[in-house]
Amino acid sequence: MSITDWPEHERPREKLLQKGSAALSDAELLAIFLRTGVKGLSAVDLSRSLLSQFGSLKTLMHASQQEFCQGHGLGAAKYVQLQAVLEMARRHLHETIQEKNILNSPKDTKDFLRSHLAHREQEVFACLYLNNKHHVICFEELFYGTIDNATVHPREVVKSTLKYNAAAVIFAHNHPSGDPEPSQSDIDITTQLKKALELIDVRVLDHLIVGADDVVSLAERGLI
Repeated sequence: MSITDWPEHERPREKLLQKGSAALSDAELLAIFLRTGVKGLSAVDLSRSLLSQFGSLKTLMHASQQEFCQGHGLGAAKYVQLQAVLEMARRHLHETIQEKNILNSPKDTKDFLRSHLAHREQEVFACLYLNNKHHVICFEELFYGTIDNATVHPREVVKSTLKYNAAAVIFAHNHPSGDPEPSQSDIDITTQLKKALELIDVRVLDHLIVGADDVVSLAERGLI
């Protein structure tokens, strides 16, 4: 049965307009994005099939183009649209944090960094710059590397910190392998950066390692 044959209150678009987006299931939200189904499947049925295939909305959103497009008749155009939606969501979160300084807890900070870094296929080293009240000034990706390494230059970190007139920083980088366990090189570069920033009276509050499903804090482990 086509969605247009459903009772109006059960159709995803009408349901969203009447009750708001929070009232919709993951499959219903995805169906609105897909707009149409494929032969033998309505948009909602196709969405349920995709969620079953990938296991969760998060995994689906972070799937590669090849993974997303295999089967179901979905093409590159739909994958591009999905990535655009995901990036807009990240930028909205980024702007909200900068405007409202909502990183009020370690959990907030970890969730924010996970949303930006957990899905990346190469190693990315980033920094949260904070003022003297520990409110967010800016989030910036500084260095990009390979699947297992990103070269970090302390001089460039100092330059960026001065540019934003930050009083404190939180470093973060991802492990594309999915394992957030810090390596000795992670600990060593944190020590180097801390010493470099001490010369300009800037505190390193933490260095967070982002994995697939967890974030490890060097500060919580007493490594800073």
